[in-house]
Amino acid sequence: MVLLVLAAPAGAQAAAAVPRVAVLCVPSCSGVTFDALIDELRSLGWVESATVKLERKESGSRLDQLPALAADLVRSKPDLIVAFTPQAVRAVKDATSDIPIVMLFVADPVGVGLASSLAHPGGNLTGVATLVPGAFIGKMLEVLRELLPRVKRVAAFLNPSSETLRLLFPREAPPAAAKLGFQLEVVNVEEAGEIPGAVAAAKAGGAEALWIVGDPIFHSPPNRVPDLAAQAGLPSIYLVRNLVQAGGLISYGPDFPGEARRGAHYVDRILKGAKPGDLPIEQPSKYLLAVNLKTAKSLGVEIPPALLARADEVFE
Repeated sequence: MVLLVLAAPAGAQAAAAVPRVAVLCVPSCSGVTFDALIDELRSLGWVESATVKLERKESGSRLDQLPALAADLVRSKPDLIVAFTPQAVRAVKDATSDIPIVMLFVADPVGVGLASSLAHPGGNLTGVATLVPGAFIGKMLEVLRELLPRVKRVAAFLNPSSETLRLLFPREAPPAAAKLGFQLEVVNVEEAGEIPGAVAAAKAGGAEALWIVGDPIFHSPPNRVPDLAAQAGLPSIYLVRNLVQAGGLISYGPDFPGEARRGAHYVDRILKGAKPGDLPIEQPSKYLLAVNLKTAKSLGVEIPPALLARADEVFE
């Protein structure tokens, strides 16, 4: 009888010891990047419902709901929060200064004040940055110029709710565009429903190409913008290779599933006792180039052999 009495509290303590991780996703907790995070956690020994409990919150297309979703997660008092995209990370950071945060897909966390420095983030946030400020935006335009040597007018699609792009784009894009002979027209798109009209307006305004700078509203579903660009006859460059797989012309950007896997290692270290402020924020060491030859043919665009030879992935 004594053994039974002692066994119950021990079992209760074991159950209570399973850590809880909350995840805030834009637009949804699904797809290859989210799956990569879960798969890497599993490889590190964090199996959902067995060694870790996961709570998911999704914004869908309603980015204005992120502060409320973040507040709900904080009230549930998880051991750690993973947040995808700048808007979600900002919402979580504004909601808590105590719960550890692992951020994913934020371009310049230091520039927007989320971290003190890359080497020593301080506070309760760390993770993986998406871009290298001062280098990436210009490189993306160089790829576009190599692809389209005679194009001059480019419509750049931005979501102004992304504070990192609000900071980086006006500082880096205009001088890089001028150097390469591009005339940039900035098109602000705040909701997915505005995209068809924005593409039509860009075409009517004389744009010869689209530059989809990168934001979740342009990425889901992945064929939305490529289909609209194809209908308008506009060659387009994207940040995410999934959009090229779905019919976009070319992409140049980070290895997003790879970054999600790196994020899992931050989760692992923090759950094992590390402090987020002591873990340096990583930046990408490589960007991936993807090309869709079928789309190029339909648009009458010839992919330069040197560019094609550098491609990490070619869709035919």
